[in-house]
Amino acid sequence: MLKFSQQSKLTNDVLALALSPALTPDGIIDNPQFFAGYALYPQVLARSLLVLADITATRYFKPVPVTLRDPVLSAQGNQLRAEVFSACNSVYARLDLLQQGFDGQISRGTTNVDIGISLRQALTQVNNKDKLHLNIGNQGLATRHIQKQDRDVIGIKAIIERPVAMPDRWIRALGNVAEIHTKMVAVFTVTGIQAQTFIAGLPTVTSKQQSSWLVPSNTGIKLMAQGDSNSVYISGLHRLSALKRLMTNIKRLTFYRLASGEQGPCMVEVELDGARLTLSLTAQPWQGYSGEGTLLELLAPKQQLQNAQLIQSILQFDSLIDLTQLAIKTGLDTQRINSSLAYLAVSGKLGFDVHQNGYFHRQLPEDPNRLIKDNPRLKSAYKLLECIDRVDENTWMVHSNNEDYRVRFVRQNSKMTSQCTCSWYLNHQLKKGPCKHILAVQIKENIYEC
Repeated sequence: MLKFSQQSKLTNDVLALALSPALTPDGIIDNPQFFAGYALYPQVLARSLLVLADITATRYFKPVPVTLRDPVLSAQGNQLRAEVFSACNSVYARLDLLQQGFDGQISRGTTNVDIGISLRQALTQVNNKDKLHLNIGNQGLATRHIQKQDRDVIGIKAIIERPVAMPDRWIRALGNVAEIHTKMVAVFTVTGIQAQTFIAGLPTVTSKQQSSWLVPSNTGIKLMAQGDSNSVYISGLHRLSALKRLMTNIKRLTFYRLASGEQGPCMVEVELDGARLTLSLTAQPWQGYSGEGTLLELLAPKQQLQNAQLIQSILQFDSLIDLTQLAIKTGLDTQRINSSLAYLAVSGKLGFDVHQNGYFHRQLPEDPNRLIKDNPRLKSAYKLLECIDRVDENTWMVHSNNEDYRVRFVRQNSKMTSQCTCSWYLNHQLKKGPCKHILAVQIKENIYEC
């Protein structure tokens, strides 16, 4: 286990933040430094961090007090990304802090950071006339809040936040989010006062759940009972309530939905000075990203691991992964690259930025068994490999819990799809990923076209 070599201290206005060794593009570094400089838009930064803190402390389906979670903080050379989930896992939020919002050089790496109560209280006092110094390392975050008046420093207070472990369920949730985001398309955008008016009218987090179609109009956004191809449906508008903190800072709102046009997950992108904030919502407030299992079939083939490891060895905490360069460096074709990237996304090593239309790299703690552990259906599927009998070219019988389940793979509209007679499939079809019986057949027969 990695340990601190010294204790964090604040002495004579000098902040010394103790860091444990970290993995960077240059290998293991005992004392990494990801960023040290100043925020050019301090109020935007402070309020955005508070939005993340609000979301991690909120359970949107049944509001009850919960403890704060720890954002995933990534430095990617030209920007910083902070990612969180709500306590119920129905809301994913990502804050992209762009280089133009900072005076200082951004390094590369990933850590978890605790935005505790003391830090939250300090951030509420930050305004655009303040100068905010930010120091980020692989084992924590520290801020020095320097209040200025007539160019004279009148006071300094420092807050040191020590990171704690990230919830394990965030790993598979990050994978689910990345896969869903690859299917998102922008539908409409509102700017200025129209965007701010929409945020001002949102229900509070404790309000009765309200769902509606968001329809753009000449005067802003209308809430309607029915929508069309130019509108977005949101179930649980109160899940956007944290954005009220940024109401006066918002420049633009862009709304996304699935490219298929069906009602389901949706996304809101907030443009700010020097930053972008993305909120992604599940189809319903009671659904959590960590339980949707949409990437299970991509986890199944064991041979996928070798290609994924090859690609991972090339990644350098990039804010946008260049697929052409990956193909040149690895010699893999497009299909294998895309499958390997999806595999890495499931493990929490990649996210998908819809605004940039590409994957980005983050490095999280390594656990070789984590993919199986975090996906119980996949674990169950491996246990069924010796319980499968082939009936004909497209049909298999899977023996499980003293029952026989018929699995079929059929081609529909030039695409292979799967079916099963189990209750999971009857209830969910493939909306939450394949059942364990379909997965078992896929693994044993090497069927991954579907």
